[in-house]
Amino acid sequence: MSSPRRAGRVIVTAVLLSGLVAAPAHASPTPTPVTRAGIDPALTAGRGADVPFLEQEAERAATSGTVIGPSRDAYTLPAEASGRSAVSLAPGQWVEFTLPRAADAITVRYSIPDAPGGGGITAPLTVTVNGRDARTMTLTSEYSWLYNQYPFTNDPGADLLHPDWWITECGCVPAATTPAPVITKPFRPSHFYDEQRLRLDRVYRAGDRVRLTAPTGTRAAWTVIDLLDSELAGPPRVLTRAANVLAFGADPTGRRDAAPAIERAIAFARKVRVPVYLPPGTFQVNRHIIVDDVTIEGAGTWHTIVKGRQVALDPPAPDGSVHTGVGFYGADGGSRNVRLAHFAIEGDVRERIDTDQVNGVGGAMSDSVIEHLHIRHTKVGLWFDGPMTRMRVLNNMIVDQIADGLNFHTGVTDSVVRNNVVRNSGDDALAMWSETTANARNVIDRNTVQTPVLANGIAVYGGTDNTVSGNLVADPIREGSALHAGSRFGAEPFAGTLRFTGNTTVRAGTFELNWRVGLGALWLYALESDIDSGVRASGNHFLDSTYNAVMLVSDWPVKDLYSISDVVVSDTRVDGTGTSVISARVAGSLTVTDVDARNVGAVGVNNCGSFGFPPSGSEFTILDGGGNDGGWLAPWMLPNTITCDDRPPVVPPPPPSPWGGQR
Repeated sequence: MSSPRRAGRVIVTAVLLSGLVAAPAHASPTPTPVTRAGIDPALTAGRGADVPFLEQEAERAATSGTVIGPSRDAYTLPAEASGRSAVSLAPGQWVEFTLPRAADAITVRYSIPDAPGGGGITAPLTVTVNGRDARTMTLTSEYSWLYNQYPFTNDPGADLLHPDWWITECGCVPAATTPAPVITKPFRPSHFYDEQRLRLDRVYRAGDRVRLTAPTGTRAAWTVIDLLDSELAGPPRVLTRAANVLAFGADPTGRRDAAPAIERAIAFARKVRVPVYLPPGTFQVNRHIIVDDVTIEGAGTWHTIVKGRQVALDPPAPDGSVHTGVGFYGADGGSRNVRLAHFAIEGDVRERIDTDQVNGVGGAMSDSVIEHLHIRHTKVGLWFDGPMTRMRVLNNMIVDQIADGLNFHTGVTDSVVRNNVVRNSGDDALAMWSETTANARNVIDRNTVQTPVLANGIAVYGGTDNTVSGNLVADPIREGSALHAGSRFGAEPFAGTLRFTGNTTVRAGTFELNWRVGLGALWLYALESDIDSGVRASGNHFLDSTYNAVMLVSDWPVKDLYSISDVVVSDTRVDGTGTSVISARVAGSLTVTDVDARNVGAVGVNNCGSFGFPPSGSEFTILDGGGNDGGWLAPWMLPNTITCDDRPPVVPPPPPSPWGGQR
């Protein structure tokens, strides 16, 4: 979740060129490498989601196009690419992947230009295997390309949405500045990428070559390919003892509204105690389906699609929504014993309106399971408003959201989010927000998060005894980081122990626009209250951090009010930082034990405290628990030597590499 703040053909050319690296056409003599989060899978072993597909980066494939990147500069196409590089194809150019194992289905992550006035275009992409079996994939930018300040706009020509906000581009508040600054339009383009899935005509073998070609007749001046996922979709799942929605009049072609038939099937299934079955097909649903004490299962995410249009509401709903759309929601007062599984939800959300309830799954559901769903083009994949308890969110694919991937909001307890993939979220990928009532004893475990466009990979805002463990988080892009704990957004204070355990972050840490400093891969932020109940960060690997590995900070207006203390970082590996291992811009304390670091760009510790700079040393104390290797923690830095250099030159580290032994 971001704090309040957020491009046609002419405008995107400059965006595309940022980080462009000339790359001659080549045909790779070796197979396209398999990666996880854009790096060698051996470096992420045991962390992140166990998935049925294999990921291959376009910049490592054979191509006649041009590699763009690497670059981490926000508002550019390379920065939002997995691994921070991609391949740009002019009409007639191609990129070719060698399948690493048998597959009959592919997912392409791509970007094409916006329409000159916004709103997107469509363009073809030709898919061939071994030079034959041509298929056409239709790409679109209708769900991409947002501009301007929070909550953003689809209009590349829009003036500032908030001229009374301070912006870094002029270092001013434009409405209060004479003469008024000239703000380049489009202002802050972002959210460039989308994904498209395609079933191939048959199963292809390992070693077969999948070529993606931007045809000469395409209306897209360029087509950027980021990555290819390949997998075996498998046959449809069949449920025989179930309320098949076809028997209740549902249209599997997607031409007629299926919502009433699905609701009739739900009513029947609850009465006779059987699940509802969504067989192969596309089912049109343009509003919420209310679920309580029912199981709804599909034939698999490649076979069953529940798809809807966004519908304007006149008048708005009592909750402030001005649109509705496809979604499965808990009943008023909360539902229980719900299971949603094995189907895809495809929404039609093209703009961010925070009051809209246009999420893939929403409301409150206790003692429930959401598993094996593929959710895209909704506002938030799953937004749960408590109170609710014992929810399990397992094995889902959540992509191309305008806002969060998942959010536990207010009073969610004893729940688990495990083995999910979230890619291209428009805000926090996975979040727990304890607004008004604390979230407690929840676990976010073994998930993979890639390229959250705004804010954080995994964020915890207040709450009691929550755990973030075993996750793989890569490439946060703007105003956030990989792992975050913040006393922000009116959240209840932290209580008990917050644990970050056994996570791996990759290329994490972004440039904070207001402070004009880089954030840590793990970022602790005391804005509205102290963080002092206990944070334990152990067994984490911070790989190729853009700035620093761990940052503790308070905002300038409250720097003498709030502190961060009782933090222990232990059993940790830091492989590459652009600046420091630890950056402290707050009062408080930290204990470091068995923290090994190498390829540190600047001094190991940036200790500014709360910027009082007293003769006795920094207001922030670092305690050496022993076993800290790599020379990053020199004795003279302890316990509170002021080593304040917030903006040292960033030294890009070498790529991460294996580290002897495992932690």
